[in-house]
Amino acid sequence: MHDKYEVSLRAIMKNKKGEFLLLTPRPESSLGGSFDFAGGRIEVSEFEVPLEKALKREIREELGNIKYKLSNKPVALGKHKGSIDGTHILFVFFEAKYISGKIKLSNEHIAYDWVDISKINIKKSFKSGNLEGIKMYLGK
Repeated sequence: MHDKYEVSLRAIMKNKKGEFLLLTPRPESSLGGSFDFAGGRIEVSEFEVPLEKALKREIREELGNIKYKLSNKPVALGKHKGSIDGTHILFVFFEAKYISGKIKLSNEHIAYDWVDISKINIKKSFKSGNLEGIKMYLGK
């Protein structure tokens, strides 16, 4: 028997110092209590749209009109089980290089910070698909 997955595109965004943009999700989120990356699920109307374009929509919704350069191919994968209905979600990560602009968070996240990821415990800071994805990205 096959499982069904929704797809969530995510941006591992870094600034010029090599710090990662880490978002704090709302506590009631399935990722509450851990860090998150900007991004979200592909909408039904985006099936024919390139993945990067769908991710750019999510980044704009979650971070505002910032400038960045997005990789044109995925850099990592992860699996996540959503908390509300238990939906299985495949996370597809792309790398993004932040250029400029003021970050304006949507209501999906309550805070953000630029973090030197080598100075945090990733197993305690991330969970589920984000943990799988960052470990794959970092080669751990």
